[in-house]
Amino acid sequence: MVKKFYVLLLVAILALAGCQSKESKNSNENTAGSKKELKKVTLVLDWTPNTNHTGLYVAKEKGFFKEQGLDVDIIQPGDTGADQLVATGKADFGVSYQEGITQARVQGVPIVSIAAIIQHNTSGFASPIAKNIKTPKDFEGKTYGGWGSPVEKAVIDSLMKTENADVKKVDIINAGDADFFTMVKKDVDFSWIYYGWTGIEAELRGEKLNMIYLTDYSKKLDYYTPVLATNEKMVQNDPETVKAFVKAASQGYQYAIKNPDKAADILIKAVPDLNPKLVKKSQEWLADKYQDDAKQWGEQKLEVWENYANWMSDNHLLEGKFDPEKAFTNEFLPQ
Repeated sequence: MVKKFYVLLLVAILALAGCQSKESKNSNENTAGSKKELKKVTLVLDWTPNTNHTGLYVAKEKGFFKEQGLDVDIIQPGDTGADQLVATGKADFGVSYQEGITQARVQGVPIVSIAAIIQHNTSGFASPIAKNIKTPKDFEGKTYGGWGSPVEKAVIDSLMKTENADVKKVDIINAGDADFFTMVKKDVDFSWIYYGWTGIEAELRGEKLNMIYLTDYSKKLDYYTPVLATNEKMVQNDPETVKAFVKAASQGYQYAIKNPDKAADILIKAVPDLNPKLVKKSQEWLADKYQDDAKQWGEQKLEVWENYANWMSDNHLLEGKFDPEKAFTNEFLPQ
């Protein structure tokens, strides 16, 4: 009887050990599985998708985000701007601009630039050749159509001063979000565009433009536009996610630099409403401008942030103290 009892006890112990072993195995498998779970993050664009964003769509399509453990949802800003969504934590990352971040920082908005998407400012003032606007002095007596920001008049004034021209002789109107090509066929002579998109579209339309780039007349206006941004809380509390995001984005833009045609195809696939010819030609134009003369894609320089902030201060566009060293960081770029 005693012998039978110990046999049954031994069987029970072995069975219990087996259950514990199985539970332990399942637990280990669950732990391993959890390591493979992707972290969901949100990336909000600054505007409708275009070739400024190609590297982000490439990173998603080619699995670069996934390799870094991220599941990235790319969204458009809607009525609430990207900067506001990022600053309040409603989006983890966003596409922004140095000019917007500079103004936001002096107002205490905790937004930080983490990578320059394009190394140099590719924007400028465009006009149909028939308007005969070849230099800033030719702005005199002409009508400018913009979106109603005081920055516009200050930039026009800065360029005109290089040729002793008078900004008071320019009729500046608020055209809102009116299409460039519609504007210049009516009451507007020139407007501010990114050549990499609107300028390329003009080429495809066969409409020749005169282009006056900001960087041809002022070093202080060679600011980073656009940039990738996040908020201070992400930088402080979740630096690993920021690092992973920037690394994948860097891979995406490097792919677009080396493979503009294939990268264009990825953007077209992701956003089929875009004009394929425009995307292809724009991507080809932008490919060597993402990194340009920087040591690596995304790099930002303190002097660029200082120069633009000083220009804004000189033109009474900043109401508060700006600390450029807190407005951007290179620490998350791949080493």
